[in-house]
Amino acid sequence: MTDRFLSSSLYRPNVGVALFNGDGRVLIARRIGDDGPEIVVPGCEWQMPQGGIDPDEDLEAAARRELWEETGVTSAEVIGILSGPVRYDFPPYAGPPHRLAAFRGQEQRWYAMRFTGEEREIDLGITTHGSEPEFDSWRWERLDRITALVVPFKRHIYAQVAEEFSSLALVRSG
Repeated sequence: MTDRFLSSSLYRPNVGVALFNGDGRVLIARRIGDDGPEIVVPGCEWQMPQGGIDPDEDLEAAARRELWEETGVTSAEVIGILSGPVRYDFPPYAGPPHRLAAFRGQEQRWYAMRFTGEEREIDLGITTHGSEPEFDSWRWERLDRITALVVPFKRHIYAQVAEEFSSLALVRSG
């Protein structure tokens, strides 16, 4: 299903994934370092998988691709989608030329997915197109705690994700 964004060339189209385990916790990973204007603030290195959308790529396909590229996970089913696109602005950037420097920030569509595999599937060392891994460790975290773990410029997004997906964090028996 293709979905539309708020449409502004100042914001890079992006997807995010809240991956829930059977205990209702979400997967978060610790960023290794900065990626241009996507800075890491000490004590706020954690985030959920997210990334850019390729031209003409379906949003769910982009979410699944980003989840795989960043975590190795392919065993997941979509259980929810955030009510609409959300935006965040990058902090000021005066570094060397960077692919994200042309954008003011990112505009995201968020997917909630239920992890249906086994934890050994999670592999942060997968790299594509010669890229380096973005994360050095991962863990399952309570959804109500994620906002405090992410960089300040993304906190309003994580607060909305936590609010809208809170009912999905409930453990599903069965």
